[in-house]
Amino acid sequence: MHDVRVAVAFHSGYGHTARQAEAVARGAASTSGARSSLHDLTVADDALWPALDAADAIVFGTPTYMGGTSAVFQGFAEDTAAVWQERRWQGKLAAGFTNSAGINGNKDTALSALAVFAAQHGMIWVPLGLAPGGEYSSQGSPEDLNRLAGFTGAMAQSPADLGPDRAPTDSDLRTAEHLGAHIATVAAQFARGRAAAAA
Repeated sequence: MHDVRVAVAFHSGYGHTARQAEAVARGAASTSGARSSLHDLTVADDALWPALDAADAIVFGTPTYMGGTSAVFQGFAEDTAAVWQERRWQGKLAAGFTNSAGINGNKDTALSALAVFAAQHGMIWVPLGLAPGGEYSSQGSPEDLNRLAGFTGAMAQSPADLGPDRAPTDSDLRTAEHLGAHIATVAAQFARGRAAAAA
């Protein structure tokens, strides 16, 4: 059985979401039996499609702009029409992450759009898999994993006046790492199950 392959396909407008993407890839690669690759959709080329087709899991990332995915990500989604028609991603695992300047910023709307996009391709959505941290309880801390209390995917916040050298926070990046490790683990479980079924 080959190492499971986790592809991280993302757009980042100002570099903040790119840091999240790097953290997701790092988390996936830290998982035994998994490899990860980063694919910046701003500079998508002909090598993108074979890499995504070969992946066992694809993690989609976008900043949240005006309550939805970025125009670059939406353009990528529309460019997958041939993939959709051929059902090339049917049965693959999918997950997602997003970043916005606001604490809320309607990040759930962007993550829901990613989940629907994956569902249209017949993919199996893997949620974040963490209990809420941060100010969910009076005992919480901004340093907690999942401090923004998301469930569908990994959320991050980057204040508009801070560059990517200072945002997102360490806890948001560790949450993204968790997402990468989580989907790599689930992908390995799926691969073992498929191998056992084939045998």
